[in-house]
Amino acid sequence: MYAIIETGGKQYKVQEGDVLFIEKLNAGEGENVTFDRVLAVSKGEGLVTGTPVVAGASVSAKVEAHVKGQKITVYKYKAKKNYHKKQGHRQPYTKVTIGKIQA
Repeated sequence: MYAIIETGGKQYKVQEGDVLFIEKLNAGEGENVTFDRVLAVSKGEGLVTGTPVVAGASVSAKVEAHVKGQKITVYKYKAKKNYHKKQGHRQPYTKVTIGKIQA
């Protein structure tokens, strides 16, 4: 059984026990979170899709940690104008473990 959920503007295909790195959530480490925007659920008899979400479906997960992604370098310059700007960025993520899929 799997489900397709939407969180942080992105869609993820999840199964029970999966570990995901998703956009940062406002939840503490060790807390349980519930994803209500379930777009599709695969059961034994077939795939149930929502319009746009499946009614009554939810996916529960446990927040494991808050981490940062790999550093990227942003470098801007304008030729012949003596303009240079170097900046770095590390995207914050939340590591979650998928628990129960209810449909």
